[in-house]
Amino acid sequence: MPAELAAGSAAGLALVEVTGEGGEILAPEWLARAEPVHRQLRERLPADYAGRLAAVFANGARMSLAAQGEAVRGVAVWRLVENTYEGRRLYIDDLVTDAAHRSQGVGKFLVAQLEARARALGCDVLTLDSGTQRSAAHRFYFREGFVIPSFCFRKTL
Repeated sequence: MPAELAAGSAAGLALVEVTGEGGEILAPEWLARAEPVHRQLRERLPADYAGRLAAVFANGARMSLAAQGEAVRGVAVWRLVENTYEGRRLYIDDLVTDAAHRSQGVGKFLVAQLEARARALGCDVLTLDSGTQRSAAHRFYFREGFVIPSFCFRKTL
């Protein structure tokens, strides 16, 4: 069972690590509990959620959860990236708070935990991408100190 690494001020939140340093799934029961919350952001994830996430983890991603008791209140999928323009960064693939628990400090708790981890790992920045339609999320990110330094261009193949 992964250790609860940090307690949160937001109604008894604890950080639960679903994956280990090598991407191995340490807590499959927590991965299963995370699925309905994660799908609130990523509706198109395949039916084999655990299989898809195992492949994502095998390619460097990790998962941390904000838990309240046995319930998942927030999901963060993240990874370390080294590049030429930012140096070492902790990149957040997915950050989602259960819709029924938004504006209760869950997202703030996860961002604070990820920022602390990024600092401990010697990262220069904490980054994420957010769809242009997610204006409520953008307000949250700005409040948390994120800025928009560039455009992200994509070409679907």
